[in-house]
Amino acid sequence: MSLAFLKPLTALVVASALLIACQPSSNESTDTQATDNATTDLAQNTTTEQQPVQAENAEQDSTPEQVIEQPVTILALGDSLTEGLGLAEEDAYPAQLEKTLQQAGYVNAKVINSGLSGETSTGLVNRLDWVLKTKPDITILTIGANDAMRGIDVATVDSNIRTAIQRLQDEGSVVVLGGMQIYDNLGDEYVKSFSALYPKIVEDTGVAFIPFFLDGVGGVPELNQADAIHPTAEGYTQIVQNNILPVLKPTLAEFVDEQPTDSTQP
Repeated sequence: MSLAFLKPLTALVVASALLIACQPSSNESTDTQATDNATTDLAQNTTTEQQPVQAENAEQDSTPEQVIEQPVTILALGDSLTEGLGLAEEDAYPAQLEKTLQQAGYVNAKVINSGLSGETSTGLVNRLDWVLKTKPDITILTIGANDAMRGIDVATVDSNIRTAIQRLQDEGSVVVLGGMQIYDNLGDEYVKSFSALYPKIVEDTGVAFIPFFLDGVGGVPELNQADAIHPTAEGYTQIVQNNILPVLKPTLAEFVDEQPTDSTQP
């Protein structure tokens, strides 16, 4: 099992609501009560009549505005944070992402989970030939946390990530890079070098970028498993909705727009 050191996030906001209930006066006349009863009956009848319409509207709201039939294969490539260590397969982020994309209208979207617990950037590069057999259109690459845990030289991590990006791009895959952050107790110089690693790679390569893959989840106890490292199912839901989709959706839309259309005449 891998350990990925994360930068704790300590922002927690607690909101409270006050509900004031107004009771009718006990001195109301019989005529007023009768009027109120009639009004209540009318409201109940109206609510009953509106239920089918409301149900129909709810069903329409869940229907995607546009159905995109273009097949797209997304490779989720990384370590245990991609694999979903400690969770059922359907709770890991790749499965949640696939379901979300299909519900959003990308009915032929497929997300392949290629996360491997304990994976380092060197190990990932060594298995690229195998994972590229999936022929991914888009790759979400999230790697480096285990390198930091082992204190692997930042220059080595940098070189490996750049090699992976180049190999993926050479095979026609659009890359989305997920950034990582680490604990300050690994040493100030190492932490600074590691923090600068991902933005510099993005600047040089032009790939799409998720600045911190675990943003809003890392360091939040209720969104992580007992090890305080790997997200829960709900944690991955937030990662998909708040961190991945805002970056992936424009990338995905651009990919679909660039695909040739079938102009064959009947």
